[in-house]
Amino acid sequence: MKILLLCNKPPYPASEGGPMAMNSIINGLIEAGHQLKVLAANNEKFNVKESDIPEDYKKKTGIELIDVDLRVRPLKAFANLFTNKSYHVERFISKDFKARLVELLEKEQFDVVQLEMLYMAPYVETIREHSKAMIVLRAHNVEHKIWERIAKETKFFLKRWYINHLAKTLKDYELSALETVDGVAAITRKDAAFFRKYCSKPVIDIPYGVYPEEFTPKYDIESTPKFYHIGSMNWMPNAEGIRWFIEEVLPKTVEKVPGFVYHLAGRNMPEWLKTLKNKHVDVVGEVPDAKAFVTNNDVAIVPLLSGSGIRIKIIESMALGKTVITTRVGAEGILYDEEVNVIIAENIAKMVEAIRAINENPQIAVRIGQAARKLVEENYDNRKIIARLLMFYEQIKPGSKISFL
Repeated sequence: MKILLLCNKPPYPASEGGPMAMNSIINGLIEAGHQLKVLAANNEKFNVKESDIPEDYKKKTGIELIDVDLRVRPLKAFANLFTNKSYHVERFISKDFKARLVELLEKEQFDVVQLEMLYMAPYVETIREHSKAMIVLRAHNVEHKIWERIAKETKFFLKRWYINHLAKTLKDYELSALETVDGVAAITRKDAAFFRKYCSKPVIDIPYGVYPEEFTPKYDIESTPKFYHIGSMNWMPNAEGIRWFIEEVLPKTVEKVPGFVYHLAGRNMPEWLKTLKNKHVDVVGEVPDAKAFVTNNDVAIVPLLSGSGIRIKIIESMALGKTVITTRVGAEGILYDEEVNVIIAENIAKMVEAIRAINENPQIAVRIGQAARKLVEENYDNRKIIARLLMFYEQIKPGSKISFL
């Protein structure tokens, strides 16, 4: 099968959630023997030089990067208030990207064109005009829900009003886009259930997958448990959650656990964190080896208040045998059993108590970490996930009698 992936950002390097999710599909499809071509939008926030991409990656993906200017233009953003268009989506419409897409579609025949994230949906019409390929939207999130949650947590009323406007126009676009494709591959069961309510097209859940043998778990805790967070801080829900933890949860935590230290790793640390003077917060920043960082720590604290989709860093921490303390929002999309393979802490008191309990009895973390690893092996092996995706491709073929619930 010949598959074209349209990506809203370069899938290489896989240093944050979106690219990591894209690469799980890329590697899985190639391993399964299919031919892949990647066309990706290159932008100023996640900018990659083609010369920095390894030759073997270029060869197996045929990756091409097209510069797309995603900078926020204040005048355009203001003018958007008087339209029904989604400013989030409009920024991804590029003449250069469209022109190269047309060239590819006229030159090569593809069986499937997969849109990695909603922001590639503006090109559906172009694909229809120049190709007979099936079109699949791989929805990494229910995008508008992220912004609805952010609006709900925003205190300044003018900012909240504007974010609500962005969320509404994004929701209108997102729901209309569902009917333009041939199938929707959501990243979680919860997201898939939501899309089925608004979409007449086939919908399936295709979560993020890993190769468990590439993650060597470390369960033993040598002395006092080390608590950590790893994630890109230019993703608003991460920054929002970390600020809440530091301002609201941390003071209560150190009352119960005086020696507590929260180790923070990830790209694009904001200035307020870089300059933070707090002996209970260790701002590590971007690390050269994420697996090594996680392996050398013990318990992940993921204090998410907003967001949608699946938390890739949670899956990878679980694959490495780590206990994760998170909110229900953070655990959305993961097939967890509370207190068995993850700890859910919905408020300050529960989060503080979970930290205190593990600090006093590290064997809690060992037990939950072992169960977390088992969960990953059973449900998030990329080979199993790709097999489901390929069956889904077969389902949406014209005349197919295959169906999914």
